[in-house]
Amino acid sequence: MPAHLSPVITATAQWLTRSFPAPGGPLSAALCEIQARQAVTVAARLRYPTPMDAELVGLAGPGGAARLDGITGAEGLGPEPWRSWVDEVVASWAACLLSDAGLAARAVAALPPGPGEYRRLLSPDRTDTRAAVFLRHPDLLSTVAGLHERSLLARLGHGSTLAA
Repeated sequence: MPAHLSPVITATAQWLTRSFPAPGGPLSAALCEIQARQAVTVAARLRYPTPMDAELVGLAGPGGAARLDGITGAEGLGPEPWRSWVDEVVASWAACLLSDAGLAARAVAALPPGPGEYRRLLSPDRTDTRAAVFLRHPDLLSTVAGLHERSLLARLGHGSTLAA
């Protein structure tokens, strides 16, 4: 994975876990973060499939979290520098993957061969599911997932929309 995607993945996963936090203690937070990071990694690899794509996002920047904050009601969280590296499309695609296991499996299958283990995204156990109850809740994620759902389905070669 190109190095230019690392700040996008880190910031977007952080935005997701802050917007849909884990209920519980540090273990739940860590498991929630792993699931968010796996979903964001898959989404970023699909969105920026070539080294040139990753270079361009590294130069231009992904756009930031402002619109996502407005949609989720998280405005005013502060001007932390990492927030400018949040990618709205990647966050939306990750939300789609987190809320639909079948779509997540198709997305991982569509990736070119490479490093990555996505067990917690694809087959979360009971502990994972409890830790990410908000992060994986289709109703809570629907506004974020709906932003760019069609473009994800188009990238995966599907013409239909996700079930509500």
